[in-house]
Amino acid sequence: MTAIPSDATSPPRPADALFAATVFASAGLVFLVEPMVAKLVLPQLGGSPSVWNTSLAFFQAALLVGYGYAHALQRLRSLKAQAAVHILVLLAAALTLPLRINELIGPPSSDHPALWLLGVLTVSIGAPFAALSATAPLVQAWHARVFHEEAGQEPYVLYVASNLGSLLALLIYPLAVEPGLTLTAQRLSWSGGYLAFSLLIAGLAVAVIRAGRQGTAPSQALVHAPPVAWRTRLTWVVLAAIPSSLMLGVTTYITTDIASAPFLWVAPLALYLLTFVVAFQARPAIPPSRTLLLQAAAVALCLGLMPFSGISFAIQLPVNLATFFLTGLMCHQALVARRPPPAQLTEFYFWMSLGGVIGGSFNAFIAPVIFNSVWEYPVVLIAATLVRPWRLEALRPWYWVVLVLGVAAALASPILNTFVAPHIYARPAFWGMTQIDLIKGAVLLLLILSATCAILVSERGLLACAVLIMLFASAHAVVDRGDHSQSWRSFFGVLKQSETKVPALGGPTRMLKHGTTLHGAEALTPPWRCNPLVYYANSTPIGQVFLAEQRAKPALRIGAVGLGTGTVSAYVRRSDRLTFFEIDPLVVRISSDPRHFAYTTQCARGAVDYVIGDARLTLAKQPTDAFDLLLIDAFSSDAVPTHLLTVQAVRGYLTHLKPDGVMILHLSNRNLDLSGPAQAVAKAAGGSALIQHFHPKPGEDLAGWPSAEDAVIVARTPEALAQFAADDRWKPTEPDRVRPWTDDYVNLVGALWRRMRETKAKTGS
Repeated sequence: MTAIPSDATSPPRPADALFAATVFASAGLVFLVEPMVAKLVLPQLGGSPSVWNTSLAFFQAALLVGYGYAHALQRLRSLKAQAAVHILVLLAAALTLPLRINELIGPPSSDHPALWLLGVLTVSIGAPFAALSATAPLVQAWHARVFHEEAGQEPYVLYVASNLGSLLALLIYPLAVEPGLTLTAQRLSWSGGYLAFSLLIAGLAVAVIRAGRQGTAPSQALVHAPPVAWRTRLTWVVLAAIPSSLMLGVTTYITTDIASAPFLWVAPLALYLLTFVVAFQARPAIPPSRTLLLQAAAVALCLGLMPFSGISFAIQLPVNLATFFLTGLMCHQALVARRPPPAQLTEFYFWMSLGGVIGGSFNAFIAPVIFNSVWEYPVVLIAATLVRPWRLEALRPWYWVVLVLGVAAALASPILNTFVAPHIYARPAFWGMTQIDLIKGAVLLLLILSATCAILVSERGLLACAVLIMLFASAHAVVDRGDHSQSWRSFFGVLKQSETKVPALGGPTRMLKHGTTLHGAEALTPPWRCNPLVYYANSTPIGQVFLAEQRAKPALRIGAVGLGTGTVSAYVRRSDRLTFFEIDPLVVRISSDPRHFAYTTQCARGAVDYVIGDARLTLAKQPTDAFDLLLIDAFSSDAVPTHLLTVQAVRGYLTHLKPDGVMILHLSNRNLDLSGPAQAVAKAAGGSALIQHFHPKPGEDLAGWPSAEDAVIVARTPEALAQFAADDRWKPTEPDRVRPWTDDYVNLVGALWRRMRETKAKTGS
């Protein structure tokens, strides 16, 4: 660039620290408001990974709007004019504050949940979010105008400060903000932070203008930069789209196929931000050459292991996260290597943001429609291999040998497993192994050989991609699919039906899982076909309450929040009526189809009907004093709809119970202690409550295949619980152990910590 002589009489330039503080603050506000808004609105749609992915796609689109606005603002040659316009935009966006969920769109829609969510986010936070998002490219453009490049400094380094602010805010929210502040305090604090930031950027603008450049045009180097070729723009888009898609893909895959745990979405998003930090460093902590080497090994290992669902969570989780991080870093380092001079800085960020929107939109809106499982993750992971250098012009013969060997090994493994292994007897061979063991070992060695070949040709991206496709397909073919599993996918997640043999139930038993959480099971052997199983077996707390209420009343009006397989329909007598409140129409279609599950259609002897939508809203429309029995069964998954377990929610449920009615809160959850908040909520809502921690005894209720269960029963008066109070299995609650959850306060971190502490005490580890 052309150097411009400094003027000794001109005001001093603003310090780099002021620029860094401004982009750091804006990024912090952006990533504080994302989980905050999620906490306000997402529980109304069940809190599934797809809901979070849709929200991220919206935020990426709002980011694109902000970056586009920042780029358009560069048409104003005067920094003074740019600053004035931007401050006016910030103030106009502030008219939507204080932060809140705007009710203009109406209640949640189960038919078009994505559209409803996008509409609510747009009118509630769209304008402030887009205005804040414009800060990073805009301030960097100001930095380039003020400093040019004569000091040897590139404004792209400020992008590191932006991503560090994002990362810090992302980690602080679940650890400090959520457990420490009510939602009202969070909303008002963020709104105040937005106004404070407006003053900060106004101060920066004044400092930039006082530097003496408000009336001058940009330098000739900035004005006459060559235009960017469309091929370059498309490359920026692709390199940004792949990590964006993988971030959402790995989140959905982990929570669907490996394990579901609270805050698991934090890790991929944090790693995504970290790839930007490393890629934009002046001296990257991980050089690009090392990234390429590590990524080749990681992606081969990940794709080879992915089909084997039985592999330990402790192995699968770090392998998938490491592969995502290294692949994202590889793409972002390739993106940084192609960055333009500062004159095209805002355009660069615009196209990079467009790539993020495309990648996120593919996962959030297209993948759930075209795939019945989380196929988008491995597909994009394999496609990312094409980002690696191809170098086909200098292809030595040994590359072809390795390619053929890798493909042949991948093809041989399922052939050996499918056509040879079934005809081998389990007789000893040598070294204490049977012939079947040897065949399985050979299959494994062939997959390892194929993965090794993929690594060896990784310097030629096209060849590596070919071997990885065969490796992934062969590993899937090798895995035993004898359970005849089926998969369905909706906006609310992936449902999987499978079968297993349970000797106590006379043979095959069909199960339905949402992600990794069991949502019900049904025995297929006729004598046990209509027996309620697992959480709903006769011996469990839920079964105890249903049987006791049936003994006490000749006819029951029953409501159940959460359908699953519809197991509790097995308790319905001819005189009873059961209404399910379910948010996912797909669950209704599966559970009411006797080809899949027969509880609601063939086992229930009385009327069974369904109400689709958010249970809190739909239940509120029911008559008061209507139900003899209410089952709130929406908390087994780890994407917990917390708005269904607050003081206000339980108080509403109680109004729909008859004076002698009983409500069951089913609180079984692998990772969260929900019994503490539930006990406190029951008291604060004005109810009487009892609790039971159920653990099946050996040989007890074998026909019910019962599982461990936590349940709290709540009634409007102590008299309604008299028969259960006389049963020593039910204990008085301890409502003062934790603070009750409300619509304004929920502490998931505390619930997670208590469960971890409880598990540690039980295992002694």
